[in-house]
Amino acid sequence: MILTKAQYEEIAQCLVAVPPTRQSLRKLKQRFPSQSQSTLLSIFSQEYQKHIKRTHAKHHTVEAIETYYQRYLSGVVKDGTAPVLLELANEVDYAPSLMARIILERFLQEQEESPPSKSIINSMLRDPSQIPDGVLANQVYQCIVNDCCYGPLVGCIKHAIGHEHEVLLRDLLLERNLSFLDEDQLRAKGYDKTPDFILEVPVVMLCPLALEGHIIHWIESKASFGDECSHQAYLHDQFWSYWNRFGPGLVIYWYGFIKELDCNRERGILLKDCFPTDLVTLGQSIAQP
Repeated sequence: MILTKAQYEEIAQCLVAVPPTRQSLRKLKQRFPSQSQSTLLSIFSQEYQKHIKRTHAKHHTVEAIETYYQRYLSGVVKDGTAPVLLELANEVDYAPSLMARIILERFLQEQEESPPSKSIINSMLRDPSQIPDGVLANQVYQCIVNDCCYGPLVGCIKHAIGHEHEVLLRDLLLERNLSFLDEDQLRAKGYDKTPDFILEVPVVMLCPLALEGHIIHWIESKASFGDECSHQAYLHDQFWSYWNRFGPGLVIYWYGFIKELDCNRERGILLKDCFPTDLVTLGQSIAQP
């Protein structure tokens, strides 16, 4: 789904001060019924992550951490089964999984009298049954399963979706009998930064409004929506590096992108929201009258 910048900003504006809940996502779908669920979820997640980055520091002051921890303790004393941490996170507008991390770190520091290692924290967040306090374990679990933007559960889902779309792209390349090298094969050859697929024989993407097509040497799969913030970061960290090393290429944002971002075609980076059907091999393109 390709959106104009105005369409994207209308959706983003609706997400201001909206809590990151599944109920909010359902309301967003009702507000924009013509947009796909996947596109809206991706925009929803990206906008919330921007908000969290802007407000992250204020939740990690010594005063804030101590206030949250004391509120947690007093809350579970009253009712240990109530979703104390989840409600606290929603009240202060912070991601539940990140709130759970703050409280868990503070709890372990009190128990061990020293800051716990990140590996221990991450392991306990992935499996709350490892937490030595049953009440806190349940509170952390509630935060993890109710967080639709952060946390180990969301991370696993995103990883699986990303892999699923890479497999889909691989299958589409095989269907077209296009020879390629994947990331693992490229890394075995000593490359560090690599796109998902390098085409061993370049292809040309034909463009109805252009006299000439666009040559494609590589394809990158992104199971997300391409907004300005993420796309500029990808250009800086990945796409221009691929272009410098392998030549022009194609990025597929499976959940859509802002139309105005597709402005580097002449420089050699094309954007699509699906696998293009107008591909021909370089040999076929030369043979055409």
